[in-house]
Amino acid sequence: MAEVFGYARVSRKEQDPGAQEAELRAAGCSRVFVDHGESSRIADRPEWRKLIDVAARPGDTIKVRKLDRLAGSERLMIEVLSELNDRGLNIVSLTEPAIDTTTPMGKALYGIVVVFAQLRVDTIRENTRLGLEHARSQGRVGGRPTVMTAERIAAAQKMRAENQSYAHIGRVLGVGTSSVIRALAK
Repeated sequence: MAEVFGYARVSRKEQDPGAQEAELRAAGCSRVFVDHGESSRIADRPEWRKLIDVAARPGDTIKVRKLDRLAGSERLMIEVLSELNDRGLNIVSLTEPAIDTTTPMGKALYGIVVVFAQLRVDTIRENTRLGLEHARSQGRVGGRPTVMTAERIAAAQKMRAENQSYAHIGRVLGVGTSSVIRALAK
């Protein structure tokens, strides 16, 4: 038999999740998991992970007061909702009635939301790729400038010819070992 679980979250320790918890219990949740003082921008919140482990049967429902309790970014929201969908778990928002995957209309609207969210991610990715290609065609290269100046490279080459280790060279020059390795590989 499918169960109904609740999930509440507050970002700061001084906040009280009691109102969310009471609202979820009143909405028929048999058990409410509460993350207290946990950021919505990370996926591995302790009580969220426990809930996902407990609500393991397809058909189980997870209720939240509002979807922003699940994730604080679009990317993370897409990941969370995809994981729930892959596991066959339903999601119900108490304050956003269109988000209720236990109903045919809710499933349809949820599907539309996920499609548009994925479209946004794909569009951002494509625009970034095109922008980088254009910048490269103009002779610009992104990223941080190298710490290995021509003088440092010459000194590193001399020290390496004397069989000094990359780590030793990095310490002498005041740069990371990986910077030395990259510069000498060119």
